[in-house]
Amino acid sequence: MLRMAEPLIHHRSAEFRSLLSRVTAHLGYLFQTGDPVLTLTCSGTGGVEATFVSLFSPGETVIVLNGGKFGERWVQMGRAFGLEVVEIRTPWGEAADPLVVASALRAHPHASGVYVTHCETSTGTANDVREIARVVRENSRALVCVDGISSVGALELRCGAWGVDVCVTGSQKGLMIPPGLAFVSLGERAVRAASESKMPKYYFDLGTALRAHERGDTSWTPAIALVQGADASLAMIRGEGMENIWSRHARLAGGLRAGVAALGLSLFSSSPSNSVTAVRLPGGVEWTAFAAALRKGSGVTFAGGQAEQAGKIFRIGHLGYIDEPDILTAVSAVERALSACGFAFDRGAGLRATEGEFFRLTAHGGGR
Repeated sequence: MLRMAEPLIHHRSAEFRSLLSRVTAHLGYLFQTGDPVLTLTCSGTGGVEATFVSLFSPGETVIVLNGGKFGERWVQMGRAFGLEVVEIRTPWGEAADPLVVASALRAHPHASGVYVTHCETSTGTANDVREIARVVRENSRALVCVDGISSVGALELRCGAWGVDVCVTGSQKGLMIPPGLAFVSLGERAVRAASESKMPKYYFDLGTALRAHERGDTSWTPAIALVQGADASLAMIRGEGMENIWSRHARLAGGLRAGVAALGLSLFSSSPSNSVTAVRLPGGVEWTAFAAALRKGSGVTFAGGQAEQAGKIFRIGHLGYIDEPDILTAVSAVERALSACGFAFDRGAGLRATEGEFFRLTAHGGGR
């Protein structure tokens, strides 16, 4: 925060180019790639739009895995730009089946891209990007395009080693700074696709961004304060180490899951993410009353369910600079709110289980 409060530097100066060069180098480490990672001034959704308009041409076919609100968004976005979208629907709370992806690729051998959301935030579900990327590479020439907005910096992701052609994240998730920047990793095949795309574009033209990247610059006026903040947050990430960060998120998620289970609650997802946990509201507990009790009793806010799960689940985010005391605070807040709503449970059981899981995971080497 202090870095973002510093005086702004001119974005067409040697000082800014030095800053951007440092950020870009750290981004390569974050995405685990030696390929270009571009910094765009927009939200994560803007970063994904940049991939649609920059890597494909009207009428091409893309396959989109849809298991929640964000997968649904990428289906709608692809169609908005005149692409033939083959939608693979997965029930909310379930991970996409790589075998179904392989079948879709055989049915659509000329598909140009496959979009997968690594962490579907609306359901707290993690998809197996490594296996899906392998299936796509072995069965087609399609680009592997990953929405890593709520996974990069939290879930294991190795863009280079796994054959991920495109990955997008946003500044407000694993990078721990306010929203306003998107980061787009482009592999060699994606760079080539950007040179061949016929889609109309201007601000979100990744080809233009790549040329600016080669000069150590940005295409358009960047959000300078956020780039300064990214410099600080990426230095923190580099200092902790990606393996340690992935382990920490696994440990925190494990502690939280143990805590809510001890209260008699169940997870919504059968493939839970380590960056956000979706929990079913128990019978007799109404969402608005529960949310109000959270705020009043603990000063805590959790996200509710979306669309068909509105009023049925709540979601607890635990990515970025979250630590064990934060998870204990979250479990305590759940206990207090459930009690205020008249739900019967063994008080203190959640906290005991969370602490016990932290001790167990620490003793076994961190929880991965």
